[in-house]
Amino acid sequence: MSSRTSASSETAATSGTTGGSSPLVEKLGLLRSHIALVGRAVVAFSGGADSALVARVTTDVLGPELVLCVTAVSPSLAPEELADCEALAREWGLRWRTVSTGELDDERYAANDSDRCYHCKASLLSALTPLAVAESAVVLLGVNLDDLGDHRPGQRAASERGARFPLVTAGLTKDDVRAISRQLGLRTWDKPAAACLASRVPYGTPVTLGTLTTVSAAESALRALGFRQLRVRHYGDLARIELDGADLVDAVQRRHEVVAAVRGAGYRYVTLDLEGFRSGNLNFAVTGGPSGAAIVSGDATGES
Repeated sequence: MSSRTSASSETAATSGTTGGSSPLVEKLGLLRSHIALVGRAVVAFSGGADSALVARVTTDVLGPELVLCVTAVSPSLAPEELADCEALAREWGLRWRTVSTGELDDERYAANDSDRCYHCKASLLSALTPLAVAESAVVLLGVNLDDLGDHRPGQRAASERGARFPLVTAGLTKDDVRAISRQLGLRTWDKPAAACLASRVPYGTPVTLGTLTTVSAAESALRALGFRQLRVRHYGDLARIELDGADLVDAVQRRHEVVAAVRGAGYRYVTLDLEGFRSGNLNFAVTGGPSGAAIVSGDATGES
């Protein structure tokens, strides 16, 4: 679908409500209005549901000539995510490019304390800001209202450097993002959350290229087995697998395949977390999250 027809498609997708309006229609209208005021934009485009909605709507509103969608490439980005960003850019007619970020070169990032994500976003903005200056544009990030309630120091780094959060300004929650994306026909509406690979490493455990490579290989192998929503939490030579609750029985029944896949990535011990996938659960050590098994391990990471 071209950007020339997207505005009419948005109207059609959200017009089937009583009285011609609904909270989602109003929020989409607010999002479009806020973006229109930006004028020119550089969108940090990771390919997830949030940044995808921002990239698509911003391009639809302003036109591709005024919007540059940028994917930051580093060892913390899973190869599948980069490939999907390229595919989405092609499908949606986005003006898209990649930029390399060097967060692993920052000792503060590699040390992996509770502010790791601050240094990560600082690196991202350092890469995006020159592009925004060249474009006379504003940097937009796909942060939603729900993100504000978790431990996300990266948001502080982005705000300090002048980035804007249009989803927050328009009052969109994660559920809103998915619902609006579905109404607009965006295939990212139900895409599993995919935070940076460093989020699999407990705070205090250094983030290294080797660790990120191992985590990426293990998660790719599990996706090849058909599991969609997952995390491989890294504890040295032990992997703690989080899967969607509906997949736990299947994982146990196919345990030999699961073990082989994760061991093939370099882990010696393979464990399955019976609580299932919990986005951001490693932040409980920082936020004082729910009691129980999720916090007993005393680990935490930055995003999810």
